[in-house]
Amino acid sequence: MQPLSAIRVLDVSTVIAAPFAAVLMADFGADVIKIEMPKTGDPFRALGPYHKGEGMRWSTMARNKRCITLDLRKEKGKELFLSLVEKSDVVIENFRTGTMDKWGLDYETMKKANSKIIVCRVTGYGQTGPNAPVAGFGTPATAFSGFTYVTGYKDRPPVSPSFSLVDYISGLYAVMSTMMALYYRDVKKGEPQEVDVSLYESIFRMMEIHVADYHKNGIIRERTPHLSGTSSPGGTYETKDGKWVVLVCSTDRTWVYLTKAMGMPDLRTHPLYSTMKDRLTNDASLDDIVRHWIASFVYEKLKEIVDREGVPVNLIYNIADIFEDPHYAARENILEMPHPTLGTIKMPGIVPKFSLTPGEVKWVGPALGAHNEEIYCGLLGLRQEQLETLKVAEVI
Repeated sequence: MQPLSAIRVLDVSTVIAAPFAAVLMADFGADVIKIEMPKTGDPFRALGPYHKGEGMRWSTMARNKRCITLDLRKEKGKELFLSLVEKSDVVIENFRTGTMDKWGLDYETMKKANSKIIVCRVTGYGQTGPNAPVAGFGTPATAFSGFTYVTGYKDRPPVSPSFSLVDYISGLYAVMSTMMALYYRDVKKGEPQEVDVSLYESIFRMMEIHVADYHKNGIIRERTPHLSGTSSPGGTYETKDGKWVVLVCSTDRTWVYLTKAMGMPDLRTHPLYSTMKDRLTNDASLDDIVRHWIASFVYEKLKEIVDREGVPVNLIYNIADIFEDPHYAARENILEMPHPTLGTIKMPGIVPKFSLTPGEVKWVGPALGAHNEEIYCGLLGLRQEQLETLKVAEVI
C-alpha cells in the first residue's frame, strides 16, 4: 500500500509545473490519468535534450501516469471529461486563467459531476489581479518575482536560472496545497475547494530577506554571487588543485568550527569577527583570509579537515560527479528504467523516503494515448466500437 493509492488525479496540464505536481503524486501511488490533446499531446514530449531524435525528459515527467487523449473543447470531450471527474478526487490544470470556464468546464460544473472534486490551478500570475489573464511561463515569472534581479554579478546583466526552477518549486507548492485540500476534505470533513498556485508567488514567498530589508531599511538588494548580508564567511572558493567548493557559516557555532579547522582560534575573539554582525561588517577582509586558507589545500585534504571539525563545505558537483558519488547511489537518487525505444533511461529517484510506504517508479512516460482503451473501456465502460467512433471524430 502506497500513501496515495486511494486517490485519483486528472492531470489536465502541459509542460512543467502542474505535470510535475501530478507525477510526484503518482510516485506515491496516486492513480494519475494524464489527459492530452489528440495527435499533438503535451508539448513536453518534444522538449530536449534528445537521444536519437527523441526527447528524453518525458520518461520522467510522465512516469507512473496513465496517458489518454481527449479534446476538452468538443461536446463529447467535455462529457467524457466530466465522467472522469465523477470518478476522481483531484483535477490539476494549468490553462491560462479562465480557459476551462470558457469551455464550459468551470468549477461549479465539475462539482455537479462530483461534489467532492478538488481543483488545483497552476498559472503564471494566479486567478486574480491585473496579470491573471497573462500567459505564464517560468522565466518571465521568475523575473517578475524579483529573483532574477538579485542573481549573478553586480557588474553584469541579471542571470536567469539555467533550468525551470520556478516551475519545479511551483509544482511542490501545488502538491502541498492539494494534499492540504484533501486533508481538509477527508479528515476535517470540510468542503472541497479550488487551489490557486502561481509561478511567481512560489519563489517570491522565499524572499523575505528582500521584503524586510526594503521595508525597514529602504535597501534594494543587488546581484551577488553568494549569500549576501545574511551570514559570513561564505561563498565559492578554489582549492590548490583547482577544485571549486562552497562554504557557509550561517551560525556562530559553525564559525567556531571553522576557526578550529583553520588553526586560527584567535579569530573567534578578534574585534572584527567575534559576532555575526561584526563578520558581516568586515566580510571582505574575512573572505580574503578564508580564501587564502582554502587555496593552500588540495580538495581531498581540505575535505578531510572540514568534515572532521563539522564545517559545511562541499565540492561543487557536476552531473558526472553525481553519477559517480556513493551517497547518491546509496540513496537510490538515480534510477535506471526500461525504455521502449532507448533501451534504458536514467532518471531522478523517489523523493522523499518513507519507512512504511515508499514510492515506486512502475513505468516511464507512456506513448500518446497508450491507456485510452484501459481508461475509456475499463474505467468508463465504453464499448470498443464507441472508442473507434471517438477516434474518427478526433475526440480522442
